Amino acid sequence: MDLAYIPSPSTGVIYLGPIPLRGYAFCIILGVFVAVWLGNRRWVARGGLSGTVADIAVWAVPFGLVGGRLYHVITTYEPYFGKNGNPVDAFKIWEGGLGIWGAIALGAVGAWIGCRRRGIPLPAYADAVAPGIALAQALGRWGNWFNQELYGKPTDVPWALKIDANPGAGKIAGTYHPTFLYESLWCVGVALLVIWADRRFKLGHGRAFALYVAAYTVGRGWIEYMRIDEAHHILGVRLNVWTSILVFLAAVGYMIVAARKFPGREAVVEPAAEEARAEDVAGDGDAEGSPAAKSATKATKATQGATAVKATKDVKTSKDAAQATAGGKSAKPGTSGGAAGEKGAAAQEKGKGTGSEASESESSKKP
Repeated sequence: MDLAYIPSPSTGVIYLGPIPLRGYAFCIILGVFVAVWLGNRRWVARGGLSGTVADIAVWAVPFGLVGGRLYHVITTYEPYFGKNGNPVDAFKIWEGGLGIWGAIALGAVGAWIGCRRRGIPLPAYADAVAPGIALAQALGRWGNWFNQELYGKPTDVPWALKIDANPGAGKIAGTYHPTFLYESLWCVGVALLVIWADRRFKLGHGRAFALYVAAYTVGRGWIEYMRIDEAHHILGVRLNVWTSILVFLAAVGYMIVAARKFPGREAVVEPAAEEARAEDVAGDGDAEGSPAAKSATKATKATQGATAVKATKDVKTSKDAAQATAGGKSAKPGTSGGAAGEKGAAAQEKGKGTGSEASESESSKKP
């Protein structure tokens, strides 16, 4: 008896009147929004313009959806073109069936078109959106949970996924490994790894994107090995395992070659952003040299000059007052000294007169 497991939704669609709201589509759309949001933040941080990632995503996302569906239909053609197959079902994307390999490959073509139209190097754009793509995959995998598909081998672990019986789709009721959850968590880890490595080693020229691809394929390899849904085999190994191995080797090889040929990061990721910044600088210079700015500067200088003149006059007035005060105090001792001098001179004249009179008296007494 299973005491704990992850329940599956009883239905993957909710109707809002006549409008169907499908869980699979909701997860894909939510993933796109997250990828664009995070990619835009990283693009602006690297010197690009806000909104560029979304503009290019207008090309990349539709191409990616078509590529993902084509890969699934080509590699799993039996339900559509095999015996008792229905070709029309190939267009029912909401029922699930998107191959990540085709989505990335054809999505890159759409991104290349968008980048070319804006004069942006594709590797720089890929580096900016790489962690966002990993998070989009993490969210998109929950669409498999809504559709009760792509689960693993039977198990009784506490986190096992409960699957309802569906004889028409070949589903047997029971609990299975939730491979969708394993891949979702792995993709979150890949996103964090790329963000950390990009900050630590300043990855550029497509190396951050290559790291995302290499890290994802490692996880996809062992998760794919656990799945029990029908798939083509080569030498007894599932096709997607071989694809993971080949893509991993290609990604690692690209990282090595790019690191040798293009070390560091791109100096300019978006020429339009550099032009916009140059115009802003020029606009600031024009504003400083405009007649209004010159008048304001002249008025400021005049005000500063008047203030300086007033301060100088105040200082001069203070000095004059100090000198007058000092002069008044020194005049009082001088006056008393002058009076004493006059008394001394009068006494000296009187002494001289007395001496003359005495000399004349003595002269008259001589015969």
